[in-house]
Amino acid sequence: MIDNNNTDHIMDNTRTTDEFFQHTVAAEVSCVGVALHTGDMVNMTIRPAAANSGIVFVRKDVEANNLVAARYDAVVETTLGTTISNKYGVTVSTIEHVMAALWGAGIDNARVELDGAEVPIMDGSSEPFIFLLDCAGRVQQRATRRVIEILREVSVEEGKSRATISPADGFVLDVEIAFNHPMIATQHATYDFSDTSFKQALSRARTFGFARDVEKMRSMGLALGGSLHNAVVLGEDDILNEGGLRYADEFVRHKALDCVGDYFLAVGHLQGRVSAHKPGHGINNKLLRAVFSDPANYRIVGEEEVSNTHTHVRREEAAQYAAA
Repeated sequence: MIDNNNTDHIMDNTRTTDEFFQHTVAAEVSCVGVALHTGDMVNMTIRPAAANSGIVFVRKDVEANNLVAARYDAVVETTLGTTISNKYGVTVSTIEHVMAALWGAGIDNARVELDGAEVPIMDGSSEPFIFLLDCAGRVQQRATRRVIEILREVSVEEGKSRATISPADGFVLDVEIAFNHPMIATQHATYDFSDTSFKQALSRARTFGFARDVEKMRSMGLALGGSLHNAVVLGEDDILNEGGLRYADEFVRHKALDCVGDYFLAVGHLQGRVSAHKPGHGINNKLLRAVFSDPANYRIVGEEEVSNTHTHVRREEAAQYAAA
């Protein structure tokens, strides 16, 4: 973290008084890395954004109509990552790790500029993005934070996956995974973020996959940038990465990390308890769509309504980026 009299420190989602207000990054910060699925090198810059604008991705390699709002109802693909699109068909994929980092760092509003269609995978976790946000610093804005309070239980199923959200005082994740592999088997963990730091508990957990699936994925045009440098890779009965695991239960922690990123697409901070059995990007999005399908399921607490600005992106900002 940096010391700057004009900014707040990154708070790791510890709920202090200023957490009732929205925040953006205090300065722009950039990185470059390979995209997991396309294999392309991508430059990414996170810039400050106005209050009530939310997280908006900007495709700098697209000349016009290049703004893509990070919303649950903009999700168009959930195979091995979360992909969002605007109404013009401009997409941004593999957004979940940077979305999780933005949530964990307490950033409500930001412009995430890319010169490609996919967020760089970095080391397969959220830690590099947390580092960038620590370097950028954080500034409080004159608007209250958008909190989505869950009022009643909502459940969805998809194949063998189940997800339920129910009322709670804060945001709690209860995650269980099960894989037919001796290094994973069944793992279960619960994270109450009223007293748990995303940075300490989840940010370093890396995405993972199986060596037996690599050729199949690449034949489908996926995981072209994947390697032992940006994923935990499992052989038949072992882990192929020389350094092993970062946590004994890194697999369930990474699934929880993905959940954090996907649920931040609620365009605000969920106040509820999510219980997920075999979670994935598809069922994460399905749960959000179920919640917002009925106004009786939730209420918005202490915010200026942001749906219009975030759905359509304010005209003057669109003009600014189109001219850039």
